[in-house]
Amino acid sequence: MGRKQGSVGFIGLGTMGREMARNLLEAGFAVRAFDVVPTAIEALVALGAEAASGPADAARDADIAITMLPDTPQVEEVVRGAGGLLADPPRGRLVVDMSTISPVAVQRMAAELKGAGIDLLDAPVSGGPVGAKNAALSIMAGGDADAFARARPFFAAMGTTINHVGGPGAGQAVKLCNQLICGINIQAVCEALALGRAFGVDLDQLRQVLLGGSAASWMLDKLGPAMIAGDDAAGFRIDLMLKDLRLVQEQALALSVPLPATALVTSQYVEARAHGEGANGNQALFRVYDRMANQPRPPGNG
Repeated sequence: MGRKQGSVGFIGLGTMGREMARNLLEAGFAVRAFDVVPTAIEALVALGAEAASGPADAARDADIAITMLPDTPQVEEVVRGAGGLLADPPRGRLVVDMSTISPVAVQRMAAELKGAGIDLLDAPVSGGPVGAKNAALSIMAGGDADAFARARPFFAAMGTTINHVGGPGAGQAVKLCNQLICGINIQAVCEALALGRAFGVDLDQLRQVLLGGSAASWMLDKLGPAMIAGDDAAGFRIDLMLKDLRLVQEQALALSVPLPATALVTSQYVEARAHGEGANGNQALFRVYDRMANQPRPPGNG
């Protein structure tokens, strides 16, 4: 594909970031990339990216700098740290954080960057590793409308559902609502499978029947087979969902919004991590029900 007019400084090449950066390359954008793991940079360079020595080096000559990092502190370090984007902004003076982090932290960083003439969009994503791989992510962006318009061609290389949802922090707020629903839905699938198992119902058949009615959901469809098989292979990890649920609860407390179901599923994610499940995929939440029902299965893929 011919080279497009546009260059990206991409910071954070984990499970999601590497696929998003790859899709930008395949769409024809120039990508200069950085990650704290050297082999992650090397893998993207093999696909046509340029290697950067640090975040500022990745972003300096770019039309847009994109961060895809684990949590709020890492994004704040890239923005505010020594040699960070605030001190050494991208050429296009546009920073887009696509991580899932604190909406309040986004608002603070947006104000600081705006004071330096830099636009910040918070544009977290939904769709998981499969959506990232297939350039089919849902992108929910908060920030200035003009900045969103500038970023949209880049978003189009990574996602299919692209929405501007409000001012700074609004993207993160919508993403936290998304994660709240996902967490409770996963819990509901676990409970249905646990009850069906207790009755002696065939779980594969139970899942197929439920998918044909109003109980159908993405989680039942995509994670149900792995729950039934005991396959804990990480797509989106327990640790990352627990981080997102922590952010949900922080915002709910600050805004005095009671979220009792979220509190319950968060406690179950804590239990899963306490039993060494943190690096496993979300479907490993079903093993919480194995333990509560005293029906343990050996850990591992199957």
